Amino acid sequence: MISESDCIALDEQDPLADEAVKYYLPDGMLYFAGHSLGALPVAAQKRVASIIRDEWGEQLVGGWNGAGWYSSPARVGAKIAQLIGADADEVTVTDSTSVNLFKTIIAAMGLNTQRKVCLTDREIFPTDFYIMQGIEELLGERFLLKAVQRDRIPEEIGDDTGLLVLSHVDYRTGDVFDMRSITRRVHQAGGLVLWDLCHSAGILDISLNQVKADFALGCGYKFLNGGPGAPSFVYVAKRHQEHISQPLWGWMGHANPFAFDETYESAPGIRRMLCGTPSIIAMGCFEAALDELLAVSIQAIQDKSRKLTRLFIELMKERCADFGFTLISSQNDAIRGSQISYTHEQGYAIMQALIANNVIGDFRAPDCVRFGVSPLYLSYMDIWRAVDTLRIIMETEAWQKFQGQKKETVT
Repeated sequence: MISESDCIALDEQDPLADEAVKYYLPDGMLYFAGHSLGALPVAAQKRVASIIRDEWGEQLVGGWNGAGWYSSPARVGAKIAQLIGADADEVTVTDSTSVNLFKTIIAAMGLNTQRKVCLTDREIFPTDFYIMQGIEELLGERFLLKAVQRDRIPEEIGDDTGLLVLSHVDYRTGDVFDMRSITRRVHQAGGLVLWDLCHSAGILDISLNQVKADFALGCGYKFLNGGPGAPSFVYVAKRHQEHISQPLWGWMGHANPFAFDETYESAPGIRRMLCGTPSIIAMGCFEAALDELLAVSIQAIQDKSRKLTRLFIELMKERCADFGFTLISSQNDAIRGSQISYTHEQGYAIMQALIANNVIGDFRAPDCVRFGVSPLYLSYMDIWRAVDTLRIIMETEAWQKFQGQKKETVT
């Protein structure tokens, strides 16, 4: 049996224990939603204030040169590259995840126009699926979307596969795809792969170049802690950069924006993935968050993540086994992302009861409760307290007062 004193001892030995003070959370809150929106880095709060006061306020339009605003997509992209195993000139920060999906899928499919099939997981995160459906509507017979069950992906890769689009980590279960073997399998079949890193960047040790990845992208607001609506990043392997054409020809992606030419000419390299003007305040917030993250070894973050999620699973077995929860996350540490997910027929009401008791997770229809685990600001005792709170809620049936409650817009 795992005891409270065991968790205290683990915290005393934790090499990342001092990182929590770098993030702001309300007193008494146990925050298990970093897989949806990361906590506020204290440094980001200061950075945004400085951008508004010292850069925008004092320099005004001169900030594009004097404060480095214009170069921020490349600069911030280079920092993300360190976290995902890429070179600095293979990543840029721009637009939203959905917009980058649209641009990158069309760019990738354009590298081999003889192959029309875009293969994906039927239960991929909805925005990915919606974008692919929209592209199919737009391009017609030039783009054939093929969606299959996750476990059938390897056998469905064939000589008609132009592009495979996959989430590295499943948003419901937290299970991790084997990036190396899947990428190799697609390449052997003559296709390309686009990896969605939204639920893995900043939490797992990713090596895009080592596995010979083609394309990748992700959001900035989950485990990267870049703030609500933080800009997205996009990765294009250098071997593809001069051969792609992305469809949104905005002036920031022009070879010489301030020449104001009437004809579009793509910028070289990763810059051709840019489109419109970046949000400088959001970019500054994101950059400050990345600076905090880069001060810590990604291997240490992944190691603590696995220990925390393992502890959560074991405590649930010991303390909540009789309450009808079904674990849908893997019990194999090597293929589990940094979240724990359970199904329960009263999942929504239970999560609302947890939130009312300052344990913040989230719910995904129809019956999934998710607990995101962010090693930089969660402790082993936080895991103990969260499971103990859940045990009390179930024993006292406190969830019943939330039963039948109208669901919030954001669950």
